[in-house]
Order: sequence, then C-alpha cells, then structure tokens
Amino acid sequence: MAQQLLIEREGATERWTLNDPATRNALSEPMVQALREACTRAHADASLRFIVLCGAGGAFCAGGSLGGFAKSIGQPLQAGEADPLIPLNRGFGHLLEALCALPQMLVAAVEGPAMGGGMGLVCCADFVLAADTAVFATPEVSLGIVPAQIAPFVLRRLGDRAARQCLLRGRKWNAPEALALGLVDQVHPAAQLAAAVQAELAQLRSAAPGAVAATKALLLEEKTLETPDLLALAAIKFAARLRSAEAAEGLAAFAQKRKPQWAA
Repeated sequence: MAQQLLIEREGATERWTLNDPATRNALSEPMVQALREACTRAHADASLRFIVLCGAGGAFCAGGSLGGFAKSIGQPLQAGEADPLIPLNRGFGHLLEALCALPQMLVAAVEGPAMGGGMGLVCCADFVLAADTAVFATPEVSLGIVPAQIAPFVLRRLGDRAARQCLLRGRKWNAPEALALGLVDQVHPAAQLAAAVQAELAQLRSAAPGAVAATKALLLEEKTLETPDLLALAAIKFAARLRSAEAAEGLAAFAQKRKPQWAA
C-alpha cells in the first residue's frame, strides 16, 4: 500500500501531501492516523515554522471514506449495543483539533475537490490558497447524514450565515465563490498555485515564530473563555512575549530599519 501521507522538509517548511489519488485522497483511517501523528511530531518541533497541506493527483480531498462504515449504513443498533461509529467519527474531530492547535502557520493549497471532511481540513488552515479548478462542498445533508465533526470548524471559519449556506444546502462552490464566501484567501490559475504558495510563505516569514505560536494559542482560547478571562490571559501572554529575546530582536530591527533575524 502506498504511503498515505507524504512529508517533505525544506528548511523550516514541511509539505504534507495526502496521497491516495485513486480515491481523490479520501480520509481513510490510515490517512487520518498519519495526519494525527504528523501533528503530534510537528507540535514538538520548534524549528518548524510552516506547513503546507495539499493533495496528490490534482485533488485536495474527497472527504471521509465510508469503507469502514459500509456494513452499518441503514442498520439500527441492537438494544444495549454501543455504537462503534461514534469513536470512529470522533477520531476525525481529534485530527481537526490537532490541526488548529499547531503552533506553526498552516497553509492549505487546494486543487480540485475539497469535499466534506476535506473542506473541514481547509477550515483548519490559517491561510487558504486555491487553484481556479478547486471545488468545495459539504454534501452530507444531501446524502442523509450529518457534517458532524466539521461543522464547528466551518462555523469558526465562515461565521453563522455563511456556514449555514454551506452546511445546510450541500451545494458546490467554485473557487471564486469560495473566495467571496471567505473560505479561500487567494485564487490562482492551477499552473501558478505552487509559485503563489511560495510567495505567500516568503511574506509570512516576517512574523516571528514564537509570537505566531502564542497568538494562535490565544485565538484558540477565545472559544472557551469569557472575555474578561481571555483578556487576562492575553495580558499574561503579552508580558511574557515582550520580555522575550524574540521581542528584543524584533523591536531592535524595527528601530534600526532592518529585517529581524527570522525574516532574513
């Protein structure tokens, strides 16, 4: 069996490629597990600054693989039976949480379909660049099922109104429509997408990695803390970062009209 997730490292950047072109990179259990393991490793790698998530074979991700669910479709549980589908589905949610919690910048480079769970992956990215061939959809309701684990992440990315447009209609959105919706940050011709990603990474290098990690962690806390508690935590993080060597270098570079070390 081919490796489900290809990881290539160049300097401070890794490229994670979903690698099952025959299924348009559907989210099988092995692929989800490989992504979770990659997130765990990346979280502990202070030398890693950027992750580019993409798909092989001209597709991003066709969504969840129903292969493991096939025998359960339309079949009710026996009385008192625990449903094995619940932990399987929740496992994908753990992956989405892990992607959002990455301290690195996560850039999604989307070609072709990003459907269902694939669109969930997109919504975890900090920045989304799409080819003009990209197509997005959460078709679950049109299939009689629920976009269960991805729904909170679509809501976070798009807000209530646009999330309902996606999650309750089940329609497809082309790249320009996804840009207008706020799902995508940039659209480029497919032949220029790789160059556009490199240009975006070059721009993102100006952000200090420690400050990025702290800011992303603070944004995650917004989901669980009341505003006064969030602002109290923000003050603590601000003080800690201001006292850091990274802040000293950044402010000195600004005063001296030069690039800081991490952007050089």
